[in-house]
Amino acid sequence: MKNRISVAIAPLRREPSDRSEMVSQGLFGEEVEVLERQEKWSMIRLKHDGYEGWIDNKQLDSVSVNEELERVNVPLMQCLRSTNDSLWLPAGAMAPAAWNTSSAPVIWTGSRPDIEKCASLFLHAPYLWGGRTAMGIDCSGFSQMVMLLNGISLPRDAYQQAEIGTTVTFIEESLTGDLAFFDNAEGRITHVGIVLRDSNGGCRIIHASGQVRIDTLDHEGIFHSEQSVYTHKLRIIKRILL
Repeated sequence: MKNRISVAIAPLRREPSDRSEMVSQGLFGEEVEVLERQEKWSMIRLKHDGYEGWIDNKQLDSVSVNEELERVNVPLMQCLRSTNDSLWLPAGAMAPAAWNTSSAPVIWTGSRPDIEKCASLFLHAPYLWGGRTAMGIDCSGFSQMVMLLNGISLPRDAYQQAEIGTTVTFIEESLTGDLAFFDNAEGRITHVGIVLRDSNGGCRIIHASGQVRIDTLDHEGIFHSEQSVYTHKLRIIKRILL
């Protein structure tokens, strides 16, 4: 038997309580490992990134049939289930291949142009701590989801993602699709975004801060154009694409 998320978006909580902090989200069809089961809650581990949290048991299904699943590759897709009712699923969810969908599947190749196009689909999505969808997403959830849709697996949190890939020594050498990481006053990495390079050599970053937005990036960090201030201090740039 396999355990899977049975709702479009399921909050993963730090503690087994509806009032507890949401640390991440499980998406429909994602396979999980149940580590501990209580009357109402289960401690689970997401198979794709190993992230753990508590989930309401009503949002889990146990399935024995190995049906073919396909990942939703657009921010939001309407699916017609075999029961003839519809379900809206976010990017990253795993839908049965037999379901009818409201849009043609999109294939992201993992190329730098595709990374930029895919990331841009999330523009203006509101910031949500622990979020992984266009309805609400945090900085590391954003970088993780864009890369996941392009066939690249990343850990969940920014400080974990910073351990992947090779270091880009100078910002002038950065390329679209590189990941830029930012630290706080204590030196802890707390933010991540995806580098975008203009055709004229300009450097920008798309990241989740208040909303998914594009700002200027230089050797100091992120410059917020509307506020005319640096909002994040650059720590390191990592290359994960070949």
